[in-house]
Amino acid sequence: MSFEFDGLRQALNVMGNGKTTTIMKIPTIQGIIDRRVLVNYTVDPEIIQKIIPQPFRPKIYKGSAIVGICLIRLKNIRPKGLPSLIGISSENGAHRIAVEWTENGETKEGVYIPRRDTSSLLNTLAGGRIFPGRHFHAKFNVKEINGHYHIAFKSSDGTSISVDGDKTEKLYSNSIFENLDNASKFFEGGAVGYSPNGDKYDGLELKTFNWKVEPLNVTAVQSSFFENEKLFPKGSIKFDNALLMTQIKHEWYSVGQKNHCL
Repeated sequence: MSFEFDGLRQALNVMGNGKTTTIMKIPTIQGIIDRRVLVNYTVDPEIIQKIIPQPFRPKIYKGSAIVGICLIRLKNIRPKGLPSLIGISSENGAHRIAVEWTENGETKEGVYIPRRDTSSLLNTLAGGRIFPGRHFHAKFNVKEINGHYHIAFKSSDGTSISVDGDKTEKLYSNSIFENLDNASKFFEGGAVGYSPNGDKYDGLELKTFNWKVEPLNVTAVQSSFFENEKLFPKGSIKFDNALLMTQIKHEWYSVGQKNHCL
């Protein structure tokens, strides 16, 4: 833990001219996506429209809205140009909703992220200040053996997730996307994510240098968020597919904030 805090202090010293009392937005962050699992669901678009704020609207694919869980292990995360030695590594979870919005007369696409969870106390402290949106601190249980993945966490507010799956050759046969290429293109398009931060939304864009997804055969999945029938009435949400990414070099770029209405 002391290494993690030392890393952030050094990053803030560099960015704040040695004054750690003023936390600034990091314009570009780099590192490695060591492992990323995307567990995806289809939902009635009318349900999603009640959950997401303006200016966002559901991105529709074959009549359905697409939501999901991103379970990502990040390594060597640091401001671009700084040595990997001060980088931060962590397990993280994000609940995502594929969205569109109109900006300067053009339709843009990305994801709205209503909540983020992390194993890192630093990410929790920096959420909404350095990193976009509030981060709940969570205890993760991760096991990865011979192509089998078990990823679970329980967060500080009781939110829980558990996913079990195995690497496979083909996308889930009942997926709305029909094949891996269609799924890959859809999720690659959601590179910009917005997270709530007070009365605004913090934006971050993911740039990957070697985008590649593989199918994951999910044998069990549980999410207290998506199983909350007050948000998602029974029968309104359905598991669709899961994807796996490993060893992805990437950078994160701040894309500023949005208000509730454009």
